Amino acid sequence: MTGMVAMLAMASCSTKETSQITASGLDPKNFEADYNGKQTALYTLKNANGMEVCITNFGGRIVSIMVPDRNGDFKDVVLGFDSVQAYFPENNQTDFGAAIGRYANRINQGKIVIEGDTIQLPQNNFGHCLHGGPTGWQYQVYGASQPNDSTLVLTMDSPDGDNNFPGNVKAEVTYTLLGDNAIDIAYKATTDKTTVINMTNHSYFNLNGNPGTPITDNVLTINATRYTPVDSTYMTTGEITEVNGTPMDFTKAKVIGQDIEKTDFDQIKNGNGYDHNWVLDAAGDDSKVAVSLYAPATGIRLDVLTDEPGIQVYTGNFLDGTVTGKKGIVYNQRTGICLETQKYPDTPNKPEWPSAWLKPGETYTSHCVFKFSTEN
Repeated sequence: MTGMVAMLAMASCSTKETSQITASGLDPKNFEADYNGKQTALYTLKNANGMEVCITNFGGRIVSIMVPDRNGDFKDVVLGFDSVQAYFPENNQTDFGAAIGRYANRINQGKIVIEGDTIQLPQNNFGHCLHGGPTGWQYQVYGASQPNDSTLVLTMDSPDGDNNFPGNVKAEVTYTLLGDNAIDIAYKATTDKTTVINMTNHSYFNLNGNPGTPITDNVLTINATRYTPVDSTYMTTGEITEVNGTPMDFTKAKVIGQDIEKTDFDQIKNGNGYDHNWVLDAAGDDSKVAVSLYAPATGIRLDVLTDEPGIQVYTGNFLDGTVTGKKGIVYNQRTGICLETQKYPDTPNKPEWPSAWLKPGETYTSHCVFKFSTEN
């Protein structure tokens, strides 16, 4: 009898340990760490359809998204790592899945002028300030609370002078997994000094469900007839240009790889592929689809809705096989695509563009929805 009890106890322990592994194959224990005195963890969101989203509070990063393909088989459709340590900047300089802040995308030469004073921000990308600087929020630990199985609330207290940005900023990111297989992301922030805020999510999507294959066979539609060109340092020139008749035209569904190698077109050459902000025709209307992405191999479709005026589409041009992700898969060039809802790049230095300024007494808000479905 004693032996039987012991066997049952062992089986119980084994079942408990196995049940902790996520549907995407992640072990939450690998996400428990201390980073600069703060604790990291893995949080799992689920809905009644079996969809699962795993998020770590280190950088507010989406680690995995399990969605069904056209046959009902679940696929993980984002790039990431199997452990939180792999996200630490001393190990890998990546933005995989991150909740970016304070300012997503680039600020020209890292300079902003506030009330006549020029503030020098870090210059961490071709002389520009990218994604809030080298220790932006993607490399910091968010506070976290999970009120239910489908919601995660992340909080960031960013002190005055964080990467030289002014103001004590309190920010919040709420991830909600909805019953229709949509991930709803709501951002908000307040400040005690005039500052700039431009938050986004930096997930690398691969709707093939296999990051060993590129996304160049995926079909992309962007609800935008204009975009903001860039120079050879990836900085916006200040122009807003029509996409018509150029490789930048995705107003009708087009395979991503169709024009991505056309380096005789300056913008493809400058961006090393697609790494540009599109000016959304439905700017500010989050009831309309801004971008659609479809993978013929799986039938998985992703619709992006947002109340932001722009979206940065980045086709993983700088992935070069030096990073090994989940399940030991090497991430080569263009094995992920980012769809970053945002204010336009360098908006603080272009007053005619939608404002990213935030003043005391105001509340910054931004909304993005990643909605998944399938097509035959």
